[in-house]
Amino acid sequence: MDKNEKVITKKTVSILIIIVAVLLIGNISQISGDTFIIRKPVKNDTAIRKKIFAKVFKTPFIDTHEHLLEEHERLSGVHRLIKSDDWTILFSYYTSDDMLSAGMPKQSWDKFFSPQVDPLKKWEILEPYWPKIKNTGYGKAVQITIKELYGIDELSAKTIKKLQTEYLKMRRPGFYKRILHDMANIESCQVNYLGKPFNETQMPQLLMQDIEIAGFVKAPAEVFVRLSEPSGIKVASLSDWYKVIDWWFDKYGKYAVAVKSKDAYHRDIDYDRANEKPTPAIHATFQKRLTSQPVTEAELKALQDHLFWYSVNKANGYNLPIKLHTGHYGGHDYMPLSRLSKNPASAADLCHSSPETKFVFFHIGYPYYEEMISLSKYYTNAYIDMCVSWILNPVAAKDFLKKYLVTAPANKILTFGGDYVPVELVLGHATMARQGIALALSELVEEGWFTLDQALALVDPIMHENARNLFDLDKKAKLLKTVEWKK
Repeated sequence: MDKNEKVITKKTVSILIIIVAVLLIGNISQISGDTFIIRKPVKNDTAIRKKIFAKVFKTPFIDTHEHLLEEHERLSGVHRLIKSDDWTILFSYYTSDDMLSAGMPKQSWDKFFSPQVDPLKKWEILEPYWPKIKNTGYGKAVQITIKELYGIDELSAKTIKKLQTEYLKMRRPGFYKRILHDMANIESCQVNYLGKPFNETQMPQLLMQDIEIAGFVKAPAEVFVRLSEPSGIKVASLSDWYKVIDWWFDKYGKYAVAVKSKDAYHRDIDYDRANEKPTPAIHATFQKRLTSQPVTEAELKALQDHLFWYSVNKANGYNLPIKLHTGHYGGHDYMPLSRLSKNPASAADLCHSSPETKFVFFHIGYPYYEEMISLSKYYTNAYIDMCVSWILNPVAAKDFLKKYLVTAPANKILTFGGDYVPVELVLGHATMARQGIALALSELVEEGWFTLDQALALVDPIMHENARNLFDLDKKAKLLKTVEWKK
């Protein structure tokens, strides 16, 4: 071979190498298992979506946040949280806020939920507003629920009678288990019962309970008697209030799965640990609260900070994670975004000041969810719960999950909590969550960030295993199996 032939051969080899490289760059080449080369996104690979959707829709959820009443309370038909025991209950949480936001007069709203109005006449009130809100996540959850539970495809004047009939037919003994376990494929729910710090549920393995500490911390005068009465402790000082808090934890701490606080509805979550020690000023502020005397904003914050850390320290003693509301409010016509925007930074300060505490931040901090991803990536003790996000903004929730999974540790994300009082709506919300999770994982594969195997391997952790590990649910379930509440 002469010199010129050697040059041609080298050029040929180089060209072939370039061609092979270009071909590889233009495609996704999965080598084996988790080893792959990221290349051009796969477009609409239905085989990928079929496998991921099948896996997600057959995998059980652990539901990490609800406000469910007891089944017997629902069957009684009389409860302060149930406006009207008819088909309109499906609109009474969250969708009811959209109704007002869309312009429904408050007088019409009250009439719609009134038990004094014939259920079959209520469609006339809703009809002008339903087209305006059925596109929202809240509305979608209602539509999915009436289709899956009652076999009704479209809400209209023609279907209201069937909806009312089927609603009553479903609301029979055993309907909680049927909806949650049999239809929604939910292994267990974690309930933040509204009205008292802990609820002695009749279904302890299905409806596991949080301890709500907002009343302990906010410490308004009107709650002192109500929260202390079960303990038999008369509150005359801050030391007595400690005893009341201790009583709730000592009685229910081993049965609870977590501690919950909704304090972010009235203040930022910037609990300064410098106020952890009970100073004379804090004692004095408590006495003012006890006797309904005015206190300054600074005095109140110092007292609440102190009671928060007292409650957190009690929770740590029982290895209970701390669940905190962040971001978007339920309700209507009041949401101070200037304060809510500070939640992520305050959450970071909490994690930094108490590394021994596991903090679970709710609702992805919406609409400030990019910051919450950064929080979970950096702090070992920061967990993010996607509860309510799938009905609040299902597109944002899907995008959040995609971004989270390529940014932060996958063991610190909890992907579903219905956040409802009516059990029926949990089914619609869970279906939306499954849709969003499956889409997020499918897109991550199609865009080349994950292999199919990697995506499938994440399904069990993010849908139930993370919650099981964080809240020690195997141990709790075993304990709750034989619990007998002592009156």
